[in-house]
Amino acid sequence: MTAYIGLGSNLDQPLEQIRQAIQTLAKQPSLNNLRISKLYASKPVGPQDQPDYVNAVASFETSLSGIELLDLLQSIEQDHHRLRERHWGPRTLDLDLLLYGQEQIDLPRLTVPHPFMLERGFVIQPLHDLAPDMLLVNGTTVTEQLHQLDTSDLVIITEE
Repeated sequence: MTAYIGLGSNLDQPLEQIRQAIQTLAKQPSLNNLRISKLYASKPVGPQDQPDYVNAVASFETSLSGIELLDLLQSIEQDHHRLRERHWGPRTLDLDLLLYGQEQIDLPRLTVPHPFMLERGFVIQPLHDLAPDMLLVNGTTVTEQLHQLDTSDLVIITEE
């Protein structure tokens, strides 16, 4: 199964947090063919009394189920001392399962496709780096969806 995840950080050296998370993902035996988008700086969603974010999207092949993958991602977040103090608050590392093949998952702990991904430029722009022609659940391609969003706040940091 091909999975796409969003990576985000805005605390404790965010660029380094993302790079360490990428290294951790690359070492996972259950994840293969890891690909990483460009890294972007973006304004926070929600409360603006927090630093800007570093964002990226990763794709890989996995035989893990959606819930098993969620558990792995959350364990990596915990290794990075992720705290969940407030909704849309600052974080050392956020790993969101965006897409899991073409599957739609609606469980108490997991909703896939990610419910807000289509409206977030900091998700769609890096997803475009990896899969511009992929068809999304709303019937548009990633490229078409990108053209519907304001991405003027995104700044390319580096190409991984």
